[in-house]
Amino acid sequence: MPIDNDYFKNRQSGGGNKGGGNGNGSGNGGGGNFQPPFETPDFFKNFGKKAGFIYAIIFLVLVIVMAKPYAIINSGEVGIKVTTGKYEQEALTPGIHLLIPGIQKIIVVDTKVRLMNYKSRNDEINSFDSGIKVNGAIEILDARGLPVTIELTVQYKLLPHGAPKTIASWGLSWEDKIINPVVRDIVTKTVGRYTAEELPTKRNEIAILIENGVRKNINDLEGSPVELLSVQLREIGLPAKIKEQIERVQIANQEAERVKYEVQRAKQEAEKRAATAIGTAEAQRIEAQGSADAVTIEADAQAKANKLIAQSLTPNLLRMQQIQVQGKFNEALKVNKDAKIFLTPGGSTPNIWVDTKSASRDSSINK
Repeated sequence: MPIDNDYFKNRQSGGGNKGGGNGNGSGNGGGGNFQPPFETPDFFKNFGKKAGFIYAIIFLVLVIVMAKPYAIINSGEVGIKVTTGKYEQEALTPGIHLLIPGIQKIIVVDTKVRLMNYKSRNDEINSFDSGIKVNGAIEILDARGLPVTIELTVQYKLLPHGAPKTIASWGLSWEDKIINPVVRDIVTKTVGRYTAEELPTKRNEIAILIENGVRKNINDLEGSPVELLSVQLREIGLPAKIKEQIERVQIANQEAERVKYEVQRAKQEAEKRAATAIGTAEAQRIEAQGSADAVTIEADAQAKANKLIAQSLTPNLLRMQQIQVQGKFNEALKVNKDAKIFLTPGGSTPNIWVDTKSASRDSSINK
């Protein structure tokens, strides 16, 4: 049975007022002037027309979020766009890049410096964390067939411009196909030429040969996909018997060095004492020579003086001096007539004057 809406229309228009003519509409049927509590906004009045558009926007946003038709490349990385399995040759630089979901994808590759460590610690072997890859130590045989282990660290990085070609050729595990085989091959060939006893003493030489060999092989790869930064030799593991032998040799060498040092020290002490003795003797010789030279000089001077005096004593000078002395004797005789004069022969020396006034002196002369 169809619903008659006239009743509701009459209720809204004020008709059918029952129970008196109260203008306030407070009667039993009242409400001729009924108003709704609020009025519906125009947006909701027209919602039925716009609902399809809003649903379409929401659906599109959900599709974008779920499909994610973009990729963000960070610094230190490059992107490789793959379209239906084909790698594009141009690497994507850091930033946001769009793609077609389901048809295209972007592979993000790290181009920062990476480390590959070769260690003997089994708990870290074949692990990879924060750009550090850890492999087992390289085990090889020396020139005599004895087993030795080599631990080293390789620093390298993937070149951004050639990343698409590198990944397309070698795959995402390019490190295990480029770096690891080259390092093991060069280390085996280099270290295998030496005996275990030679390895510790020629460590620096071996380290240089390994780095140069690895660098040459990496740089010779087509397109130079990787830049090798350094190869650091950290540890050389030797057999226990070889270690003991090397320790014994080192102890013997240290003892020999100690004895050599003691001999050298004793020799230096002897040379020091000899030098001191030589210095003392030389000083004494110089002093004696100085004294002798002084005596010689004095004697030479005296001889020269005597020679000069002798040369100056001419006969005339002696005669004159005799006359002078004789004159003094004559003067003395005037005063002391009892004096005695002894004349020397030849007259070359003065006469001797003796005073005889003194009885004691006179008696001594007479004796």
